[in-house]
Amino acid sequence: MLSAKVSSALNKQIELEASSSQYYLSMASWAETQGLNGVSTFLYEHADEERMHMLKLIKFINERGGHGIVPALKQPPVAFKSVKVVFEEILKHEIMVTNEINNLVEITLKEKDYTTHNFLQWYVSEQIEEEALARQIVDKIKLIGDDKSGLYFFDRDLEALAAKSKSGIDRVTKGGGEKY
Repeated sequence: MLSAKVSSALNKQIELEASSSQYYLSMASWAETQGLNGVSTFLYEHADEERMHMLKLIKFINERGGHGIVPALKQPPVAFKSVKVVFEEILKHEIMVTNEINNLVEITLKEKDYTTHNFLQWYVSEQIEEEALARQIVDKIKLIGDDKSGLYFFDRDLEALAAKSKSGIDRVTKGGGEKY
């Protein structure tokens, strides 16, 4: 059984994951309207991944005797200055999510909820990957600078990365991966 404090903290994380999904979905839609199909495909996949993180939390809370709450969300921004700004925002956002996961882990340790602490280790590892990917992408964008042909190849490369990432998501959602 989850303590009220852990349940509340997990539900706060559900809201953050749902907001992340909406944020990336908005970025994807903007990129698509800019003719950046690779960037949009990558971001649509990323939005789906964040939604899966939310669902994983809801199911875990419910299985532990709590109640996973589906939150109301604020509308994310609808326009962005550039691809560079989009990915810089993603990096900042992922760093913030990492901090929130770390706070959540700390709460579970204080509450001596080792089951939830163990469950959250997946999120800790996931955030290492999320931050590293965002940093790599920002670094590549900095290398490209204002080169339009570089942006074209970058866009194409992100589309290929999204296809590769999607196969991993499909493996998890179709029973080939973890339960949560």
